[in-house]
Amino acid sequence: MMAARSMTQRHLIELMPKCRGRLTADAPLAQVTWFRVGGPAEVLFRPADADDLAEFLERLPNDVPVTLIGVASNLLVRDGGVPGVTIRLGRGFADIACAGDTLTVGAAALDLNVAVVARDAGLAGLEFLSGIPGTIGGALRMNGGAYGREMADVLVAAQAVGRDGARLTFSNEQMGFTYRHADAPTDCVFTGAVLRGVPGDRLEIARRMAEIAEKRADSQPVRSRTGGSTFKNPDGHKAWELIDKAGCRGLSIGDAQVSEMHCNFLINQGNARAADLEALGEEVRRRVFDNSGVTLEWEIKRVGVPGEGTAQ
Repeated sequence: MMAARSMTQRHLIELMPKCRGRLTADAPLAQVTWFRVGGPAEVLFRPADADDLAEFLERLPNDVPVTLIGVASNLLVRDGGVPGVTIRLGRGFADIACAGDTLTVGAAALDLNVAVVARDAGLAGLEFLSGIPGTIGGALRMNGGAYGREMADVLVAAQAVGRDGARLTFSNEQMGFTYRHADAPTDCVFTGAVLRGVPGDRLEIARRMAEIAEKRADSQPVRSRTGGSTFKNPDGHKAWELIDKAGCRGLSIGDAQVSEMHCNFLINQGNARAADLEALGEEVRRRVFDNSGVTLEWEIKRVGVPGEGTAQ
C-alpha cells in the first residue's frame, strides 16, 4: 500500500510540473475500471493535449513512476492504489478523421467509435475494432485483436510521447507486433495513430459489425463487472478450453468468480477486492498448469500495489 504521509510530508502533487491539464491528488480509480475495484492514484494527470503531455513528462522528475490507463476495460488496479503519476488521456486525444482509405485517430478514441466512422466512410477491414471494448491506445500497446484480425493488420504509424517528453513516431514494422504484444518502449505514451482500411460496401460492413456484436453478447459476460479476456491464448491452445478442462468454470474466491458463460473471463459479483480477483486468476493458472502443463500468461494488465492485509 502507498505509504502514509506524516503531517509535515508534502504530497506528491505539490511537486508536479505546471500543466494546462488537470491534476488530482488521491484520485479514486475503482469507479473507472470495469471490475469496479482498486485503490486510488496518488496523482492523476489528465493532459489537455499532446503538447501538454510532452511538456509535463519532460519536467517530471525521473524517479516518479508513471502509469497509463485508458477506459480500464482490461485492467486490474490493486487495492493499495497506484503510486506516482497515473495518466489518463481524455477528449483532447479522442478525435477521429477520415481521408481516403486512412483514419487518423487519437489514442483515447474508443475502438468501437473508430469502427463506426470507418463503416460510415465505407472502409472495410476495421470491423474487428467494434469487438474490442477499449481505446486505440490500449490496442496499440497490446496489438489488440478480435474475430480474426488485429492492430498489426491495419496500422500505418503510431505517435507517442516518451518518458522524457520526446515526440516519437513508430511505423508498423517498428512496433514489433506479435500476438497481444508490441515491442515499442513500455514507458512511452501513445497519443494517436494512422490506420488503413480498404474500400467496401457500407451495408456489408454494417452486417459484419452486427454479427460481431451478436457473437459478443451470446458468448461473453458483457453485462457483468469484468475485465475482458483474462489470459492470452497459448500457442496451439485456447485459454478458455484449458481453464474449462481444469475444472475452473464457476470457481470463486469471495465475490470473484470465473464466469460460467465464458471461463476466460473473471467477474466481480458485487464486493470482490482486486486481491480476490488476482488470487482467483493465480489459482486458475495453477490448476491449468497441474492439469495440462501449460502456463497461462495474463492478458489483463495489473497495476498498483497490494492493499493492507493482502498477501505479498
